[in-house]
Amino acid sequence: MVNEHNAWIPRDCWLEEWEEEAIVRFYRDHPVEGYRRLTYMMMDADIVAVSPSSVYRVLKRRDLLGRWNRRSSRKGHGFEQPIQPHEHWHTDISYINICGTFYYLCAVLDGYSRLIVHWEIREAMTQRDVETIIQRAREKFPEARPRIISDNGPQFVAKDFKEFIRLCGMTHVRTSPHYPQSNGKIERWNQSLKRECIRPKTPPSVEDARRVVARFVEEYNTLRLH
Repeated sequence: MVNEHNAWIPRDCWLEEWEEEAIVRFYRDHPVEGYRRLTYMMMDADIVAVSPSSVYRVLKRRDLLGRWNRRSSRKGHGFEQPIQPHEHWHTDISYINICGTFYYLCAVLDGYSRLIVHWEIREAMTQRDVETIIQRAREKFPEARPRIISDNGPQFVAKDFKEFIRLCGMTHVRTSPHYPQSNGKIERWNQSLKRECIRPKTPPSVEDARRVVARFVEEYNTLRLH
C-alpha cells in the first residue's frame, strides 16, 4: 500500500505467505542487518511494506532472529563522540525510488556538526564510486583527516577501499554487523531526506531528483538546527 507521496505505508497485521517468504529471502541476502534496518531497506526496495515488529515475528518464527541474540553483545559501547568538526565522517549508501527506477544515494556527514559534506546520486555505486565521493568531500576540506565510519557494505570492506583510506591518511571504522546504530546519524538523515524531500516532491527524473536534493541539503546545512 502506498500513499499520495509515493511512500509505502508499513502494516502491522497478518501477513500473506508471499510476504513472509519475501522477508526471509531478503534476510538471507542481507544476513548481517538487524530487523529494523531490514524493514526500511525492504520498503526502500519495494519488497514489502510491513512494520519492524512484523519482521521480528517472522524471523523469530523461522529461528533466524536468534542468530543475533546468541552473539556476545557489544551494544551500547559505540564510538566516542567527536569534539570538533571533521574528526568523524559518517557515510552510507541508500536506495531512492525515482518513478519506479532505483538509484543510489551516497552522502558524507560530519559527525560533530551534522554538516552534509558531500553527496551524489548515481546509477551504480561501486567501491570506486564511493572513493570518488569521499575524495570530493576531502577536496572541500583538504586539511581534514577524518575517521570514516561506515557499515559493512561490500564497497567498504573491499581491499582497494582500505588502501584508498590509507593513502589519504584517514582511518576507517565499520559498525558492528549486529548493532549498526553507530552510523545512526547519517541513517536518520537518509530517512529525513526521503520523508521530507523525495517522497513529497516525487521528482520525475534523476536530474530533477538531484535538483530537489541539492535544495534540501542547502537548507539542511544552512537553516536547520542540527
